[in-house]
Amino acid sequence: MRIVIAGGHGRIALRLERLLSAGGHEPVGIIRNPDHAADLREAGAEPVVLDLESASVDHVAAALRGADAAVFAAGAGPGSGAARKETVDRAAAVLFADAAELAGVRRFVVVSSMGADADREGDEVFDAYQRAKGAADDAVRARAALEWTILRPGMLTDDAGTGLVRLEASTGRGPVPRDDVAAVLSELLETPATAGLTLELISGSVPVAVAVRDIAGN
Repeated sequence: MRIVIAGGHGRIALRLERLLSAGGHEPVGIIRNPDHAADLREAGAEPVVLDLESASVDHVAAALRGADAAVFAAGAGPGSGAARKETVDRAAAVLFADAAELAGVRRFVVVSSMGADADREGDEVFDAYQRAKGAADDAVRARAALEWTILRPGMLTDDAGTGLVRLEASTGRGPVPRDDVAAVLSELLETPATAGLTLELISGSVPVAVAVRDIAGN
């Protein structure tokens, strides 16, 4: 499969690109900074330089055309303010969904956040982030033309992945290594029966492939 990943230089995205490439797929990473292109090539991905905060839907659709799936894994990052939570975590996700529809890419996977809620109260930057992610998730779920899956990981860590997770509609809070998030994303892309599901993810005791297969069968 040819899979286009928004936020292609992110810490989850680079892990996912390596997994997809090793599995014989063709990952394409959308990046804003051309200096990151070498890192994507090293991960086995094709880099596409495109700024989702300023690009038109037609430009993004051009990058998506011919793909079998799209993954939104972009984020403004922990050092950004509330304004960029709106322009990246919400608006860029909506733009990417618009572009996927325009390009005819139906399979659409979103890396969201546990607790994402468009109606969340609070004045902290994290509250703005959770509102932006929640609004983006709502916008994606409203699209009948997309076969969407929304993944909401718990607290992300850089610990080595264990390959053992808990993947359910509601898991409760907990940590999860980015390695295991990438592994779950890879399995979700190969499991179209997970379309239409919003899933929470934390570390657990079930092998990734089994967890994805089980949730797809529910």
